[in-house]
Amino acid sequence: MTDVQPEFLRSTRTSYDAIAPAYTERFSDWPADSNPLDRSLVTAFAELACDNAPAPVADLGSGPGSVTAHLHALGVPVFGVDVSPLMVALARRAHPELRFHVGSMTALDLPDRTLGGIVALYSIIHIPTEHLGATFAEFHRVLVPGGHVLLGFQSGRPDGDEEHLHLAERFGHEISLDYYWRTPDTVAVHLAEADLPVQARVLREPAGEEKRPRAFVLARRRP
Repeated sequence: MTDVQPEFLRSTRTSYDAIAPAYTERFSDWPADSNPLDRSLVTAFAELACDNAPAPVADLGSGPGSVTAHLHALGVPVFGVDVSPLMVALARRAHPELRFHVGSMTALDLPDRTLGGIVALYSIIHIPTEHLGATFAEFHRVLVPGGHVLLGFQSGRPDGDEEHLHLAERFGHEISLDYYWRTPDTVAVHLAEADLPVQARVLREPAGEEKRPRAFVLARRRP
């Protein structure tokens, strides 16, 4: 990540570097701490992605690496990408058998038609709307024909209006992190504009300590 990156990427990187140890301690036990429906959707994605093997899957916004490791356990050739160098270092330490790279989903350092699939769970929530279309166009560029995308995110309001939250503190650390909550229908429109037609949409109600509905969207580059 360099100084030519947009400000939102720099602030996201710096914020997650600040909270990486605490975040990893809190969220590293996936799938054990995940909702059964969420796990089933990731398992279904893994089955679809394996159809494109040996083309690998990229876990974008891989964080502690637990989702990457779960996909690996399901037989998926997978690697992780995260904007935070410290988060990548912690993921490498926890999962030394897997590959993790520092990078941004907005500009992937990959050739065209390289990936058999993309999974991005709770990471597009930090992409401002004006950059979302270009990000999905980047997904389309690196996917092989027929490659799938699975997105997971907290859903926005039913009326479709985007919600924006700025946090200046988390886990006791000073940060500058922006969150954007959108509905599955809104995300589907942006995917369609990037020629990634949606195959399925799932919206479930909050469970446990969750405060917002969870949305999952499965899209595919045309064969």
